[in-house]
Amino acid sequence: MTAPTVLHVATASPYDVVVGHGVLDRLRGLLPAGVQRVAIITPESLEHLLEPFADLLEGLDVIVLQVPDGEEAKNWEVAAACWESLGEEGFTRSDAVVTLGGGATTDLGGFVAATWLRGVAVVHVPTSLLAMVDAAVGGKTGIDTPAGKNLVGSFHEPAGVLCDLDLLATLPREELVAGLGEVIKCGFIADPEILAIVERTAPEALTAESAELRELVERAIQVKADVVAVDLKETGGADGHPGREALNYGHTLAHAIEKATDYSIRHGEAVAIGCVYVAELAARAGGLAPELVARHHSAFGRVGLPTTWRGADFDSLLATMRVDKKSRGNQLRFVVLSDLAKPVVLAGPSEDDLRAAYTAISGGAA
Repeated sequence: MTAPTVLHVATASPYDVVVGHGVLDRLRGLLPAGVQRVAIITPESLEHLLEPFADLLEGLDVIVLQVPDGEEAKNWEVAAACWESLGEEGFTRSDAVVTLGGGATTDLGGFVAATWLRGVAVVHVPTSLLAMVDAAVGGKTGIDTPAGKNLVGSFHEPAGVLCDLDLLATLPREELVAGLGEVIKCGFIADPEILAIVERTAPEALTAESAELRELVERAIQVKADVVAVDLKETGGADGHPGREALNYGHTLAHAIEKATDYSIRHGEAVAIGCVYVAELAARAGGLAPELVARHHSAFGRVGLPTTWRGADFDSLLATMRVDKKSRGNQLRFVVLSDLAKPVVLAGPSEDDLRAAYTAISGGAA
């Protein structure tokens, strides 16, 4: 078996991301020294993993906090229930949270850890491709509100992240494909080799066991690690680079689509649509080359991700985008490309360009 890859995230509170097959036994090594009590936050659908997972923590006092699946877990009621359980168990700052689940679980569990006693250690064990390459790495935590996605949250870096690719073996194919949305996004904003791998590999060959998928996972994580190491809290990069904001490529429209569909669309699917949208927007507002716009359509479409959408009227989407975290006052801001792997911020695009870009991906009037 190939040795695990250890990717170091060199932030002010550095940590390691371990990637490989059969690496769950490394969990203990990622917990801070002296931890005696661990709370596992996990969705109800992963109950079958609990017994073998808890065995990895033998000798520690382990409690299990089961939460709803998916975005249904990311609200203040669920977070409050977790806080109440931690209080009943007498959790202290020397204890730790371990999340076992997809991106919604790591978002929620990270937020619970960040806010309990103003911060206890958390180790993420993502079980979906999306969580491995996105939610579990970078220290962003959050819950949703009726106004939008991830509007309440905090920055709280994990003590470590454990990406066991064997956990992807039973992941439904559509969930694996959705995770590729975030991977391909990383190819456009920072690492074109990701796009080259996707374009030369038969989509059906991208499986949990394949060397190609492992390389894509490692490259996408490295992109995120490099970005957050220099701009953890999204304050901006140097020389006009948007810094961490670049990781939100495609996300402004994606989050609006998720809200419009009551989160029935998968996040990676919405991101794919959002990336195609901002490529179309950059073509109109910033002169992005037509061949790069076409590459957005082809790269996402090749693996089976949607590149068009017309599930809501543009005015309702625009209203949601105006409360996006990247907005400043009444001014919308989008991360776009000036060229491949050259993200920039487009502030205050005209409504005509915004509508024309939506028309391009919806096939109808905005």
